[in-house]
Order: sequence, then structure tokens, then C-alpha cells
Amino acid sequence: MANENIETSFQDALDAGQIAGAIICVSDAKGHFVYNRTLGERTLLSGEKKPHQLDDVVFLASATKLLTTIAALQCVEDGLLSLTGDLSSVAPELAAKQVITGFSEDGETPLLEPLARPITLEMLLSHSSGFVYHFLNPLVARWREKFGQDLDKSGRLPVEELYSYPLAFQPGAGWMYGTGVDWAGRIVERATGKTLGERMHERIFGPLGITDAQFYPVTREDLRARQVDLNPSDPDGLGRAVIGGDGEPNMRTKGDFGGHGLFMTAADYVKILQSLMANDGKILKPAMVDDMFEPHHLSPEATKGHRAALASPTGVYFLVGTAPELKSTFGFGGHLTLEDVEGWYGERTLSWGGGLTLAWFIDRKHDLCGICAIQASLPSHNAAITTLKQIFRTDVYRKHAAWKNGHRSS
Repeated sequence: MANENIETSFQDALDAGQIAGAIICVSDAKGHFVYNRTLGERTLLSGEKKPHQLDDVVFLASATKLLTTIAALQCVEDGLLSLTGDLSSVAPELAAKQVITGFSEDGETPLLEPLARPITLEMLLSHSSGFVYHFLNPLVARWREKFGQDLDKSGRLPVEELYSYPLAFQPGAGWMYGTGVDWAGRIVERATGKTLGERMHERIFGPLGITDAQFYPVTREDLRARQVDLNPSDPDGLGRAVIGGDGEPNMRTKGDFGGHGLFMTAADYVKILQSLMANDGKILKPAMVDDMFEPHHLSPEATKGHRAALASPTGVYFLVGTAPELKSTFGFGGHLTLEDVEGWYGERTLSWGGGLTLAWFIDRKHDLCGICAIQASLPSHNAAITTLKQIFRTDVYRKHAAWKNGHRSS
């Protein structure tokens, strides 16, 4: 994999039927180095096939979390929220949460304990609040199976009802990936009096000249016409291929879910990465952007929990292509490297992804950021897609280095 390139490897995967296509957008801060690439085709609802374009609308899945994090930090800058203060005045449900520690001997009654401390916005954004995805914690999964909310008549629930389950650990005392950013999105809505989508259009998309973005369900006809995840295999536009064939996350939601629900173009997403990398002040003040890339957002207990998660069987997903032995933590928005990787990521590179098919990174030290949105074929070829994401992450550095060497010699 070390010397494989995007063009050959992605084309081989296309020819083998392992993927349907891909959209890749990479840039430096000033847009002097740009690598944009589309491969393969998308299938329309009619069955007609069209070559991928840079303005195709893709399902971000968990890549939505970075944008929700930005929206929450904007509220901190505006004085509407605090990173470390008690949120119960905005979200009283949080103060009533309990921590699940087990079940009674007969397996019927959950064992719950009260919160030892309030849940803060910093905890929600850094996945140290205790809110976890049910499929990552057996106790929460069991509670959800026994006591989870029935869907309402429309088959959908808002964040506070869909994610009503207890915490997996005391706030700030552990780490596990979960629904905290969805809760942060709802708190942004309550603090601003606007939907999360409205707030993002006003304060993130507008300043960067982005117009093509909408939370599920995508209703704008101009976006639906370019929506990759609107095809005979996914007639409801749920994003099934992005998350491995199961459209449940969007099937059950009512409202704007800040943890996974956004659809937009890769070409526009890279504008957001570029703004953060350049620290141009368009969406966040420079000091707040710098803070996103600092390693102090996890408590010592949460740091231990994060390290344990990286070493666990699911750790490969949280490492997003980096080696387990690399010094790292979780910053605001993604996995944060704490040391250089020779020939690749610089110290304080922030990276994450979406579903099984999307990867993004911001390397401020080496002035490079990018996004790769692979369009999977169903059933999904997960191993091949994981390999391709890593080829994207590494090959763009070789292309960037070759470009710099060419400029030096010219």
C-alpha cells in the first residue's frame, strides 16, 4: 500500500466491482495546490448512469460531526454557551440522566446511579460525556432493547427521544464514540432558536459561499438531482451504501441530527477544511480554531478511556488509518496526532470520516487537507474500501511533495 497511487488502485477497485466510484478533493490553505478527482459513475433512480462530478451531493454520515462542532464553538464565541459550564439550563434532560452500571440478577431491572458531575459541552464534543452508540456498549444496547422508545406514527424521533438511554460512564470519566455531538446539535438549536441546518447556512456555509447542503431528508430538487445516495438500491436517499447497507440512522430521525445527518458536496466540504487550516477567521476566531487542535479536552480518566478504546477490537475505526503506537488524543472534531509521522501526517493533524466510505483530514503543519468520498457497491466490500481510504490519505502527500519539488525546480 505504501507506494500505491489513487489512479491505479481506485480504477482497479472499480473494474473489480468493489466500488461504484469516488470523489476526492484536496487543497492547501491558499488553493495553490489542488487535487480534485472523480472516478466511476452514479446511478440515477431511473437506472441511468452518469459519470461522477465534483458537485455530486454525498452523504457525510459522521463527517457531519465536524460541522456541528464548529456550530457549537460559534455559540461559545457568541456567549450563548460555555465549554465547561453546566448545560442543564439549556437542556434540563441532561441533569436527569443516570449512569447504567449493570442489571439485576433476574436481568430485568437496570442498575443506575446519579451523575457525579454535570455534563458539559466540552464532554459532548469530545465523546467523554457518557453518551455512547448502543452498538458499542452491551449495557446500553440491552437497555435500549428493553426500554427504548417506540417510534411515533411517522416512524421518527428527535434527538432527545431517540437517544434517551442512560450514560455508559460518569461524565468526563471515560471515552467512547457516541451521540454526544447529536446532543450538542440540539443544544445549538435551543441556544440560537434556529434549526441546526439554518444555523450552519447562516454561520458556516454562507461565509464560505456554500449553498448546496441539507440535512436528511434532502428535499431540494436541485440537490436530489445530484444526490449520489438516491438510486434503485436506496430509493429513499438514506445513505445505505455509506454505512454498509443499513439506512437506520436516517430512517429513525426527526429533525437535524448533528452526528450524522448532513448531505453536501465534497468540493464544498473541503472549503470548510481549508478555512480551518488557513485559520482565516471566516467561521471561527483564530484562537478557537487553535483550541480545536489542542490535546487538553479530555480529562485524565477520559484519556485512559480513549487509549483503551484505541487498543480495543473497534480501535481500528477510531485510529482512522494511523498506527496504534502513535501518540494521539481526541481533539474537537476528530482524532488528533501528537507527533509527526515521517513522510505523512504532521503533529496535530485532525482527521475523521463518515460511515465506512468517507475520510477527511486537516494537516496544518504540512498545509494540506482533503476529503475522499467513496461510493460503495452493495453488498459493501469493506476491506477494499478501508485500503482505498488509506491509499487516499498517503498518496495525496506524495502528490503534494511532487508538486512542491516541481515548483522549486521551475
